[in-house]
Order: sequence, then structure tokens, then C-alpha cells
Amino acid sequence: MTASFASVASLALTAVLGVLLVLAAVSDFRARIIANRLNLTIAALAPFYWWSVGLPAWPGAAVQLGLALGVFLVFASLFYLGGMGGGDVKLAAALALWFAPPEMLRLVLLMSIIGAPVTLAAWADHRRAAKAGRVEVPYGIAIAIAAAAILAQRYLNQFG
Repeated sequence: MTASFASVASLALTAVLGVLLVLAAVSDFRARIIANRLNLTIAALAPFYWWSVGLPAWPGAAVQLGLALGVFLVFASLFYLGGMGGGDVKLAAALALWFAPPEMLRLVLLMSIIGAPVTLAAWADHRRAAKAGRVEVPYGIAIAIAAAAILAQRYLNQFG
């Protein structure tokens, strides 16, 4: 594999991830669901991304898999407590396969910040419509925006 092909493959896969993030956000906004098929596609494309950036199996890919498992377990506990939807948990875990630990930490912090206004908007809409039951927050929007912002930093921030 030549370096230029790897660069093109990496860029193409990143663009595909960007499109999938838009689909996840739109789906969560419209139906409050992020399809398992979409999350599985994001997860399944990660090894191709690893290959395109030359990530070694050990420790690189192993770290990514461990990170994804850790994110899944933490967010699954939030799901269990009623604080997050199942699709959101799976999306965050799938994205952990794409981001190095420092990037994933920034993603989680950013999604928390973005999630606050998303939650407030969902709550206001729930009250305005006088809906019964719990507020369904489309948290996938915050996750997708945060992930897209971190992806953009890879290409726009040339200082590290």
C-alpha cells in the first residue's frame, strides 16, 4: 500500500463516518432511534480506518477495542439508570473504535456540553406539546456533533 493511497483511504473513510454521523443525528431527531445497522456499520468500518492509518494490531487496535468496551460499559450503566438510550450507548461505543483515548475524552466532554441544550430543547418541546411520560432526549445529536467536531480538528488543526 502506498502512502498516498492510505491517505486517500483514510480521508474517504473519515468522510463516510461524517455522513453516517449526519444520518445518526437526523434519525435520532426524527424518530428518537439510532438503528443498530447504522451503529454496526460505524463499528465495522473502524478496522479499515485502522488499516488506512497504519494502526498496529498490538497495542493500537487492542487499545481501541478496550476503549470501546470501557465506553460501552460506562454508558450502558447510564442506560440502566434511564439516563441514555440504547442507540446512544451503541453509537458512543462504535465511535470509540475511531478515536484515540485523548480524542475520545474530548468527544465525551464536548458531547456533554452539547447535550445540555439538546436536553433542554427536548424538555421544552415535551412540555409545549403536553406529552405524557418521560422526555425522550435525542442525545445522538450531541454525540454526532461532538464526533464531527473532533474529526474536523484532525484536518483543520495542524498544530497538534
